[in-house]
Amino acid sequence: MPSPFPGMDPYLEAMLWQDVHNALSSKLRAFLVPQLRPKYTARLEVYVVENTSTDEIGILYPDVEILQLKKYRSEVKSLQLSNVVTTPAPLTLPVIQPVTVRIPVIEIRDVASNILVSCIKILSPVNKREPNLTEYRKKRQRLYNANVHLIEIDLLRRGTRTFNHPRIPDVPYLITLTRAGSGVIDLWPLTLQDRLPIIPVPLKEPDPDAVLDLQNALNEVYSEAGYDLSIDYTQSLAGFSQADKEWIQQTIQKQQN
Repeated sequence: MPSPFPGMDPYLEAMLWQDVHNALSSKLRAFLVPQLRPKYTARLEVYVVENTSTDEIGILYPDVEILQLKKYRSEVKSLQLSNVVTTPAPLTLPVIQPVTVRIPVIEIRDVASNILVSCIKILSPVNKREPNLTEYRKKRQRLYNANVHLIEIDLLRRGTRTFNHPRIPDVPYLITLTRAGSGVIDLWPLTLQDRLPIIPVPLKEPDPDAVLDLQNALNEVYSEAGYDLSIDYTQSLAGFSQADKEWIQQTIQKQQN
């Protein structure tokens, strides 16, 4: 069953996101390779960062929180003294430990010189929160200084945008392309109702751009993974306006009918 949404499916942003992130990165690479041969390669490089955000525990990593609480309660129970009655704590929370996050990034390199030409990043929640947000922005600047084209695909509503400008409309999703040495950034602001765009992927001059149909890639990933089997579309989502909530319900009902 396909996703009921014409563009990004907001139900993919929570517990399924890590799987979506990995699968979509692989799918985009598969779309690119036939266009890049024989002058360029596309490789999935995996970067490891630590997520210390309390906002993500229980959303992206629910098992971590559950296991920590179960372990604590088991230890407390074994230490209780039968002749001493203590006042139970009304609330128990786990001590947040860093969660290791593996982030795949598509790197396009020139075969002849192995020079990095273009970089495609699907943003992770850890990229959009401190302390990793500042470090991510520094890495982006280093890529620009190294004359590397950068595509950033932000399909997550939560967190702080890695790139802000007063002219960017208030939309949930954003795709950006920074061409090396251009001094400008191309943007595709996306609402819930928008289809994900077909975007250019710059290469070295005078080679023409490759192209990526982001919506087609996401649709294939959704179908191949069977995400509909893991999503409860009867649950309401937070963070949307009343108009968006009504549109979401209508969109889901259309598919069910």
